[in-house]
Amino acid sequence: MRQGSIIGGILLALIIGYGLVKAGPLLRGPVIRIDSITTADTGLTILSGTAIHTKTLTLNGGTLLIDENDAFSKSLTLPRGDVILSLTATDRFGREQTTRRDVIIP
Repeated sequence: MRQGSIIGGILLALIIGYGLVKAGPLLRGPVIRIDSITTADTGLTILSGTAIHTKTLTLNGGTLLIDENDAFSKSLTLPRGDVILSLTATDRFGREQTTRRDVIIP
């Protein structure tokens, strides 16, 4: 009887551990990764990256589309000087992640 309860306890611990490993990324919320920001002297700027576990993604308040691979890309024409790009990802539970980058256009 005791051996059965030990095996049962080990199996229960393994199942709980597996569930926590699989649910971990979902529990942490959205993640934004900026892969590249390229700029030209004309102000043309291309921003690209990925947004994981994200329901909505905004750039300075405007909606960005995310493809089926969690990737996004946006072409912008920015004024000369220092510009702050602010990306905010929101997951289906309402949790937010914000990433900001300074871009200098000569």
